[in-house]
Amino acid sequence: MIRRVSVPALFPPPTYSHASVVEAGTRLAFLAGAVPLDAAGQLVGAGDPVRQAEQVLANLGEQLRAVGSDLGHVVATDVYVVSSETAVLSAVWEVVEASGLSAGPHSSTLVGVACLGYSGQLVEITATAVVPDQGTRA
Repeated sequence: MIRRVSVPALFPPPTYSHASVVEAGTRLAFLAGAVPLDAAGQLVGAGDPVRQAEQVLANLGEQLRAVGSDLGHVVATDVYVVSSETAVLSAVWEVVEASGLSAGPHSSTLVGVACLGYSGQLVEITATAVVPDQGTRA
């Protein structure tokens, strides 16, 4: 159902693939950006991008479960981090790697940005995932 491609002519990606191919007829879910808010709408991990990344991934997991998918079926993400420091982006990426998203591995872009939508928000992740037929979930 999912074919993950690392292109030999390009730099070998450490924990992501260059592309993911999904067969026509497969159901896809395009998820809104997961944010570091708890169920009450309160910011989790103020000032701490690693803690916020953990909350974002927990919320992403909830979004995926709600549509019948999971982290193992994510084919692409965009990871936004409010920082211009490579060390901060790397720290957030380590949380992404540890989450199970890299098990695919999925295709991803990591971007440092000036700000995000909620006051104090430092991390957001958008995702596209395959919604497997029942019985084929990872």
